[in-house]
Amino acid sequence: MEGEGSSNSMKSETSVEKHNLWTLAIQNVVLRVGWIFKTESVIMPFVVDTISGAGWVRGLLPILSRLGQSVPPLLYADRLRSHPLKKLPLFATSIAMAIPFLWLSWVWYTLDDRTVWWMTPFFLILYFVFFSATGINQLAFGVLQGKLVRPNRRGLLLGIGGVVGSLFAVLAAFLWLKPWLLMPNHDGFTWVFLFNGVAFLAAGIVALFCSEHRDDSNGLRPMKLVAPFKTAWEIFCHDKPFRRAAYVALLFISSLLVFPHYQSLGMEKIGTSSEDLIYWVIAQNLSVGFYSPVLGRIADLLGNRLAIRIGLFAVAFTPILALAFASGYIPNSTDWYWLTFVLLGLTPVLMRTILNYTLELVEENQHPQYLSTMKIIFAVPFVFAPFVGFLIDTISYEIPFIGVSLLVLLSAILTFRMVEPRHAVTSM
Repeated sequence: MEGEGSSNSMKSETSVEKHNLWTLAIQNVVLRVGWIFKTESVIMPFVVDTISGAGWVRGLLPILSRLGQSVPPLLYADRLRSHPLKKLPLFATSIAMAIPFLWLSWVWYTLDDRTVWWMTPFFLILYFVFFSATGINQLAFGVLQGKLVRPNRRGLLLGIGGVVGSLFAVLAAFLWLKPWLLMPNHDGFTWVFLFNGVAFLAAGIVALFCSEHRDDSNGLRPMKLVAPFKTAWEIFCHDKPFRRAAYVALLFISSLLVFPHYQSLGMEKIGTSSEDLIYWVIAQNLSVGFYSPVLGRIADLLGNRLAIRIGLFAVAFTPILALAFASGYIPNSTDWYWLTFVLLGLTPVLMRTILNYTLELVEENQHPQYLSTMKIIFAVPFVFAPFVGFLIDTISYEIPFIGVSLLVLLSAILTFRMVEPRHAVTSM
């Protein structure tokens, strides 16, 4: 009878985990559908070029996004750790992600001239607010995933979200994004921003359907303001496996410094048009759908370290490929430049894989601090983002693009110094 009871309990736990895995996958799919309408390598830089056109302003986008996705999660990590139900912060931050785009949609609709002097700072402020909410949202998702899904099933979750999310996102882009981008006077951004907001609202609602037991928060008190930064520094200094992974992440994330400039490189140097934007967005999102299950399967079977290593060697090649198209070494560059965005799809998948690797380094109760510390590492290179935009405006695309390629190549080499946590696990 004891064996039967134990067997029933295991079946029940497996059923609950399966329910949660699919709930989180659906939440990720809905989020991805909204995300394609604000792609940072294509759509958002195009919005900035519409209202401003300055390269240094475009260069502010990555620093604002990384700052928002690093400091607020670090400040909130300890409070999240003490929150009994992690799905509630995931829901709340999804709503907070929706509000800036709903507001931006209304303002865009009321304006005839979107180049008024205050539009650029207004957009940048909302952009930062959105990514601050996004940073905490991603932290909550990672912690909830760490709580509800076993390590060797997280790659499956990544794969399902990537494949299904990409298919629905591309379908939505074909149906709505393309005609909206081609509307005169850029009026279509009213509907682009509105779609973003509604999708993020829907993703938050889906998160509430997770089956989650309440954590015991007795004895856990939120830290003082400075304490999270001290904790992050201590983690970096005293945890050698984490530090080695942090060096890899630090170099890899420099690839995002040139993310906003791929679309301007295509338009200025190759001669592409705004009609090509939709195909770049689709290429990037379909590639996410391809890479997610591939790297996710490798991670589940052989560990996240190998998946990270393979992805980094490919990402290192991306800026060089873009420059090859721009230089004319590849014939018919306007027809084939979309291949650059196929490789760009690796970047978000690798970021998720690095965070999954981080989850395996420590016990569940330390997940918020370690994830938020890794997000701080992600943000460090972005102090150079405006300088990269300045270089592109005044000198050339070649220097920052080649420099980023070399940094990512070095990060791939440094993965050979990382530990594989899966090797220390005897049973799963």
